[in-house]
Amino acid sequence: MNSRAREAAARFADRRKREDDSPRLSEELPNLVALKLTVEERRNTAVTAESKYVRHVIVDRAPALFDIPCGDPSCHDGGHDVTQSLMRQLRAGANEITVEHECHGGVGTAHCGRILRVVGTPTYR
Repeated sequence: MNSRAREAAARFADRRKREDDSPRLSEELPNLVALKLTVEERRNTAVTAESKYVRHVIVDRAPALFDIPCGDPSCHDGGHDVTQSLMRQLRAGANEITVEHECHGGVGTAHCGRILRVVGTPTYR
């Protein structure tokens, strides 16, 4: 296994451990029934998203952790931990949630700076 593959495996194992150690979303937000996240990512100089996808969160078993890896495969030590922002808005009972986050990792010797935008649509009891 080369060093890049070892680093990726270590990041995956670290992320899995943090997910396993996190409280469950259903415990933190017992009134939350469903959560749809629309995730867009772009370079900080781009106007339109380079990638976009929808994630349907399985509330009953999902961790209360929203740490999304940076979409740039060359980025090191980056990512988007939007847990606090999302949880704060969910606890407040928001019907639509929008969070933007800049990646603070590096690409070569430069700052990554990719922008992640998450739009959450929760359903409560």
